[in-house]
Amino acid sequence: FYLTPPQVNSILKANEYSFKVPEFDGKNVSSVLGFDSNQLPANAPIEDRRSAATCLQTRGMLLGVFDGHAGCACAQAVSERLFYYIAVSLLPHETLLEIENAVESGRALLPILQWHKHPNDYFSKEASKLYFNSLRTYWQELIDLNSGETTDVREALINAFKRLDNDISLEAQVGDPNSFLNYLVLRVAFSGSTACVAHVDGVDLHVANTGDSRAMLGVQEEDGSWSAVNLSYDHNAQNEHEVERVKMEHPKSEEKSLVKQDRLLGLLMPFRAFGDVKFKWSIELQKRVVESGPDQLNDNEYTKFIPPNYYTPPYLTAEPEVIHHKLRPQDKFLVLATDGLWETMHRQDVARIVGEYLTGVHHQQPIAVGGYKVTLGQMHGLLTERRARISSVFEDQNAATHLIRHAVGNNEFGTVDHERLSKMLSLPEELARMYRDDITIIVVQFNSHVIGAYQNEE
Repeated sequence: FYLTPPQVNSILKANEYSFKVPEFDGKNVSSVLGFDSNQLPANAPIEDRRSAATCLQTRGMLLGVFDGHAGCACAQAVSERLFYYIAVSLLPHETLLEIENAVESGRALLPILQWHKHPNDYFSKEASKLYFNSLRTYWQELIDLNSGETTDVREALINAFKRLDNDISLEAQVGDPNSFLNYLVLRVAFSGSTACVAHVDGVDLHVANTGDSRAMLGVQEEDGSWSAVNLSYDHNAQNEHEVERVKMEHPKSEEKSLVKQDRLLGLLMPFRAFGDVKFKWSIELQKRVVESGPDQLNDNEYTKFIPPNYYTPPYLTAEPEVIHHKLRPQDKFLVLATDGLWETMHRQDVARIVGEYLTGVHHQQPIAVGGYKVTLGQMHGLLTERRARISSVFEDQNAATHLIRHAVGNNEFGTVDHERLSKMLSLPEELARMYRDDITIIVVQFNSHVIGAYQNEE
C-alpha cells in the first residue's frame, strides 16, 4: 500500500518526545539546551527502550538507549532501573544516610531523579517494590563501604552497570512467591539488553557503553561543515580488541568455539549485555532455576537449550566501557542510537543531517551522481526535490524524527524518497523485521555559550 505524506508523518511522529532545559534551574546554567528522542518499531512489540532523567541530588543529566534481544523484558527493566543505580552511586555519603534514615522512619524520600518520559514509555508498577528493595540493599552497602572520597563518575557508571546486572541475576535465582513477579524476574534475566548511556555535567561528558548501540558527537568545524566523533566502540565480532578480551578470559582449548559466524558461541551478536543468564550461569544453576520456575518458563524454548561448547561460564559481562570527553564550544550535539540506525547510515551522514537540521543551514553539496547515468529529467527531478526540501525545511519539529526519516527513506542520492519511505513504513509486522531493525534515537543539543563560559572559568 501507498501511504500519503500525512500518514507517513503520523507513523514517524507517534513516539517522538522533546525536552527543553529550563533557562535557569536554580543551581546552574546547564550545558544541555534540551533533547529530542524518537523510536520506530520493527519488532512487535518493540524491543528497544530509551530513558532520560535529570539527577536532582547531584548535578548532571542521564540519557540512554537500550536494545533488547530474546524479548523486551530485560531492556524494559534496565531502562527503568539503571539510572537509579547510577544516581545512587554518585550520591555523597550524607545524602545516602538521609535517604536511608527517611526509609527507616517512614518519611518521604528525597527525589533522586526527575524523569523525562513519553506517555508510551511504560514503567512496571508490579515490580517497583522488588526493584526498590534491591536498590536499597545497594545503597546500604555503599553507606557501609563509605571511604569518605568523592565518587568518580567513571567508577560510578561501571559499578552501577555491574551491580544492576548482578541484581537481575540474583532476583531470578531467589525467585518470588508471587507467580507473576517470579515469571517477570526470570523473563528479565533470560532475555538480554545492550545499553549506551551518557552522563552530562557541565563540560564533562561520560559515555558508558555495553554492547553495540552507539554514541556520536556532532562537531561543527570552522568552515561550518560537520564532522562526527565516536564516543563508544561496538562490543561485537568486528571489534578486534573485544574478540581478544573474550579469548583471554577462557582456556586456549576453547579458542575456536568462542566466536563463530561473528557471534559469541555462535549465538549472540553483542559481546557484552545485561541479563542473558544463558551465557553467565553454570549449567547446573540454569537447570535448577528453569525446573523450579513457573510452567510458562518451560514453554519458552530459549530457556531450555544450553549454548554449544559451554564449558567455562561466564562468557558475557555487562561491564561498560567508559569514555570521557571534555565538551568544547564546537561540540554541538550528541546522538545516542541503537544499531537499527547505524546499520542504515554512516556516522558522517548522521552528523551532517542533524547538524544541518539544527542550524537550518543546508550546505548545498554539488549533486553527486557517482557513476550513475542520469538523464536530464532525473537531474531536474533531483533539483526540484532539493528546492522542495529547503522550502519544507522542517516538516519535522524533532531532530530524532528527521534522522529516522532519512534512515528509512534515503535513496542512493542521499535524499528522502517519499515512495521508498511509504513502502518501508507500510510493511506488515512479520516482514518489517527483515528489512530493518527497531530504531531508537536521542539527539542532545549542547549550549555552546555555557560551554565556552565554563572553559574560560577553567
